[in-house]
Amino acid sequence: MIRILSPFIYIVIGMQGKSVLLMGHIGVDEAGKGDYFGYLVIAGAFADEKTERKLKAIGVRDSKTLSDFAVKNLAAQIKKMCAYDIVKISPEKYNQLYKKFSSLNKLLAWGHARVIENLLSKVKCNLVITDKFGDESLIKNALMEKGKKITLIQKINAEADMAVAAASILARDEFLKTLRALGREVDTVLPKGATHVEDTAKALVEKHGSEILNLVAKIHFKITKRVLKGK
Repeated sequence: MIRILSPFIYIVIGMQGKSVLLMGHIGVDEAGKGDYFGYLVIAGAFADEKTERKLKAIGVRDSKTLSDFAVKNLAAQIKKMCAYDIVKISPEKYNQLYKKFSSLNKLLAWGHARVIENLLSKVKCNLVITDKFGDESLIKNALMEKGKKITLIQKINAEADMAVAAASILARDEFLKTLRALGREVDTVLPKGATHVEDTAKALVEKHGSEILNLVAKIHFKITKRVLKGK
């Protein structure tokens, strides 16, 4: 059982009734899963009580409520305040992994577990909070050696937690950076999201051939079939 005393102090009641006070925790979030073009990025950030106050003071909150400019500025400050880790999965690698896992949620769970393991090599921590994106067993089953020893909390709208909000900003900032870099490689401004992307995808195919989509896009999206129809 977990009892929350404040945003940064948790009491975990174990199976034997013993309680452990946990100061500081890791937050994990992702960016890019709903975007046709670009990387999938998962980030983690560690915050203790002192750091949480600093993050709040500079305006850290869910990246979805921030402009790209604000995300860039906040990410630079977060990197100076927090221990963090970022896993970047290129479209080409993403498409390979998607074939392997046959599920976006399983792929996300693997990415979250990888970030948690990496960050636990940098900080001592026994609590991790993530956004809940599927069955809770997905991340739990994907946890690696160090990750298997921590307490994992998965909840909807986890970005209300300051460490998760910081992670969401780091992930979004890296997603935007890599999207711009991909665009430069193909001499095209790659749009965010999955709504107004079809014309850009068609233009890329006309210029470079259908194989280009595997290098810049998440090809399991239905958009790919529409773009390649008749090709």
